[in-house]
Amino acid sequence: MTSNRVVIALGGNAMTGADGSATPEAQRDAIRQAAGHVAEVVAAGVQVVLTHGNGPQVGNLLVKNELAAHEVPPVPLDWNVAQTQATIGFTVADELDAALAARGLPQRTAALVTRTLVDGDDPHFAEPSKPVGRFLPRERAERFVSLGQTWEDRGEKGWRRVVASPEPLSVVDSAAIHALAAAGFVVVCAGGGGIPVVDDHVDGHALRGVEAVIDKDLTAAILARDVDAGTLVIATDVPNVMVGFGTPAQRPLGRVTVAELRELGAAGEFARGSMGPKVEAALRFVEAGGTRAVITSLDHIADAVRGDDVGTVVTIT
Repeated sequence: MTSNRVVIALGGNAMTGADGSATPEAQRDAIRQAAGHVAEVVAAGVQVVLTHGNGPQVGNLLVKNELAAHEVPPVPLDWNVAQTQATIGFTVADELDAALAARGLPQRTAALVTRTLVDGDDPHFAEPSKPVGRFLPRERAERFVSLGQTWEDRGEKGWRRVVASPEPLSVVDSAAIHALAAAGFVVVCAGGGGIPVVDDHVDGHALRGVEAVIDKDLTAAILARDVDAGTLVIATDVPNVMVGFGTPAQRPLGRVTVAELRELGAAGEFARGSMGPKVEAALRFVEAGGTRAVITSLDHIADAVRGDDVGTVVTIT
């Protein structure tokens, strides 16, 4: 384990405007702000491996697929993940290089299109449940059902596509990420949880992309383990994980042990579609041997890496 290496997982709020806008200008402005915080971490002498969400960007590509379906065949979801990784990766590299140079730092950024291995027999493939893209009327959704996609009737809002969200097993390109980090680069990788691939065991070791999306925070936990990071920081839009959320007993979690957090999770404290995966990722990283995991807001990631008393800090004891 490399004690001064940290994996930082940026949430979707770091990739879009404050109002959720995903125009190129809004995305670049948001990434520029995030880059300043990451550069502050690098300035403290820490090796940073950076990963990020891509939900709005994939959503936009899916809309383009839908609108252009009568002209060009829609591309599969693994291609969408790859395309958004590359677009976000070069934008982060541009903005982070500028932020590092402005601080007189010699480090530079490398963006790597990254694959994540999943099990082809994962039960999520048999029962797709992760909603992606926008709502459509039934007659338009049927066009995509005929192309092999799975869509569900969501009532008054219309129909929405659902896809598999299998468990990540390993980051295929972790050796390259490790080498780049060791060479002094800030590495941007595994965006959107990584491009989902399966090993078909055909013609030797053959990997194949699949129609799925992977939870980015669960992949971040594996990435942090695979690159021997001492700390995992999950940046979100709130400073702490809350218990009793939405009730008069609501309170922020500070330092918490794995056992305590597991108990709270078992009691249903964390919503499956929002804070739940972040908590699970933090738990898995520490349980796998990581020193600590921190869940906090983007503004506090430098404090979190320094070990200041910010955010929800998860340790084994």
